[in-house]
Formats: sequence, C-alpha cells, structure tokens
Amino acid sequence: GRKHTSRLWTKLTVACDTASHFFAGATVSTGPSNDSPQLRPAMAQASLAVTWDRLLADAAFDAEEHHRYCREELGARSTVITLNRRGQGRKRPTSRYRRQMVRRFRKKPRRSRYRRVYGQRWQAETGISMLKRCLASSVNGHTYWSQCRDLWLLAITYNIMLC
Repeated sequence: GRKHTSRLWTKLTVACDTASHFFAGATVSTGPSNDSPQLRPAMAQASLAVTWDRLLADAAFDAEEHHRYCREELGARSTVITLNRRGQGRKRPTSRYRRQMVRRFRKKPRRSRYRRVYGQRWQAETGISMLKRCLASSVNGHTYWSQCRDLWLLAITYNIMLC
C-alpha cells in the first residue's frame, strides 16, 4: 500500500566491437534492473551484422545459459565473462563453461593471454564514453518510449560518426 519511491531510468545495453568501437547491437530497458536478460537480444541483433569470435562481458552476464548461447548458437569460439561467485558458497562451478572460466582466470603472470584478452573489455567502455562525450550523456524524452527513441537515435548517430 506504500507509494513507489525509487526513481526509474532508461538504460542502453550495447554489443560493441572492440577493434572499432562500433555498436553492432543495442537494447533499451528500464533501471534499476538486472543486466543479464539484455545479453541475448543485444547479441542476437549484433550477430546479424558481425560474426563474433569471442565475447567479453562483465560479471553481470555470468550465467551458463549466456555462455552456451554465445558458443553454441552464435558460434563464438570463446566467452570471457568474469565469474560472479554468488556468495562464495561453492568454490568451483558445476556447469561446463563456467568451470572453464575458473581455469582460465586463476592467478596468472601479468602478461598472460587470458588477462590480455579480458583486458580488451575496456574498449567497450571507451565506446560508451565516446558516445556520452561526443553526443549526449542524458536524453530529454519525458515518456519511456521517447527516451527509448532518443537512445536508439544516439546509438545510430554514434555509429554514423565512426564511419
């Protein structure tokens, strides 16, 4: 019976090519919410334009279904998603691809191949930063749908600016 007091905002989730900062796929949703459900639509849209060799993502997208989707359905050679330990109860995950991530992200020397690969994730953050710095850091729409339209137009304009 209480009034809803938290403020909602509109979020943009993108699939970004780390070599060119091109936004190959994008989804718009409301926040605060979990980012995990946005991976599948963003990657499905992005796979229409780009063939993915490897997926780099942060711990918000760590789920066996995402590993499986990207590898088996989209044909990505590997997925590099930081493990979300989920409360530290169990030391090793039981699922196949998450267990593989544990092996790949053990403490390794500084210039290890997997550390270098995951280090490329900052390129996607650079793309988002470029969008905010060059175009806009906020949208002016008052309704949810006008905010969605504004975010889509920002992403399209950003891609055109890269050409």
